[in-house]
Amino acid sequence: MQPAIHLPVTRVSGNVVTNMQDMVTTEEPLEIRLSYQSNKGRINKSISVTMRTPGNDTELAIGFLYTEGIISGAADVTNVIHADDEKANVIYVTLADTITPDISKLERNFYTTSSCGVCGKSSIEAVRIACNIIDTKDNIGVPAALLYTLPDILRNNQEVFDNTGGIHACALFDLGGNLLLTREDAGRHNALDKLIGAALNRDMLPLNNHILLLSGRASFELVQKAAMAGIKLIAAVGAPSSLAVQMADEWGITLIGFLRGERLNIYSGAQRINISE
Repeated sequence: MQPAIHLPVTRVSGNVVTNMQDMVTTEEPLEIRLSYQSNKGRINKSISVTMRTPGNDTELAIGFLYTEGIISGAADVTNVIHADDEKANVIYVTLADTITPDISKLERNFYTTSSCGVCGKSSIEAVRIACNIIDTKDNIGVPAALLYTLPDILRNNQEVFDNTGGIHACALFDLGGNLLLTREDAGRHNALDKLIGAALNRDMLPLNNHILLLSGRASFELVQKAAMAGIKLIAAVGAPSSLAVQMADEWGITLIGFLRGERLNIYSGAQRINISE
């Protein structure tokens, strides 16, 4: 299954009509089924269906389970396979016999939708309780001039975006501005789960001395996922939400928005950004 497909379109420019083929980002459901040991024997349970762009599905599943607080690391997982073949939209994740997950943690999804209707403090505390977010130390001091260069680096590494113009991306950089990982998906939360899953598989966590760049806006959910991975500096090309700013401030995360050209807005954690360098 490809991340983008050709579809027929009718292109209109002024009064000129052209029938042609266009590349469109693929969006397909992925069902994540979890197999784990309990005091009643082995449980096989469907825990999530997410709309995603095919590719890096194993990383997506692992990253999702980690950022939902279901697993504490890649070692908790013994096997990840697609149903039948790689074209199937079902993925099975088997946990080690010693791991009995708290599936109730998935209920924290209630708090991460933008329409949940609860106040910021309640939402942040609910996520803190449901997910084992650990406050990590860091030695981050990043010149603003370095941050200005990062969106172009990400943009030059967005293969699917080049073909479709319609996909989200996120990237992980070291403090020298070197690109380490990038992932794309139709869903911004899926792109970040893929990135964190890849980092888990590489034994890179916690990511407390790295920079996370988001191609779009910074939402509550993305800041929560980044916090789960220990990230202390999040930069977004787009705007943050109010709850994302509250969460970043409470958890000591530097949150930057509108990183475009040679300008940016710092919403929290300004001490990590060197403006004069």
